[in-house]
Amino acid sequence: MGQKIEYADSIAAFAKTDRATPPVTGGILFVGSSIFREWTRLGEQMAPLPVTNRAFGGARTWEVLHYADEIVFPYAPRIIVYYCGSNDINAGETAEAIAERIRQFSTRVAERLPDTKVYFVSSFRSPQKRDRWNVVDATNRLVRDHAAQTKNRAFLDANPLVFDKHGQPRIELYREDGLHYKDAFYEELATLIKPMLDEEWRH
Repeated sequence: MGQKIEYADSIAAFAKTDRATPPVTGGILFVGSSIFREWTRLGEQMAPLPVTNRAFGGARTWEVLHYADEIVFPYAPRIIVYYCGSNDINAGETAEAIAERIRQFSTRVAERLPDTKVYFVSSFRSPQKRDRWNVVDATNRLVRDHAAQTKNRAFLDANPLVFDKHGQPRIELYREDGLHYKDAFYEELATLIKPMLDEEWRH
């Protein structure tokens, strides 16, 4: 792919965990970067749904693709919730390149797990990315279009959670870096995602 592949230690740690405690297969898999990795109460907030979190900090879309055989397909998930792309944006990648790798991930899932539903969570217009919100918006448009045109795909725009009624970022949800989130954000994100997963899981 041309990009540097990192975070092998994180993937090895997942493998070690899986050897010690074999994961549930056929459940719900959260995959992507630190926004999901830092969701420490995910299992509790999604209960009783069977969720596994295989997000890793710093992940770029090419690394999620590269490691899919280790962190996606062994779990044969019925549902995948995907959040990745924000680190690509920070690295200067274009919206078109980011969306293309997300489409490649989608295609690989369709080939290996044709009945699996994939939810793509939007990249966030965080204060730290203000000068690249145009790339965030363009990436989200392209991924939304892909989801709308593709079987078993859906796009979830979570950006309304992080803005107030005046269109200003809700700074109280962010840590000091203006990028990562406090627990209050995850409580709100859970109320957005869980009903959607409950409905899909019943089908």
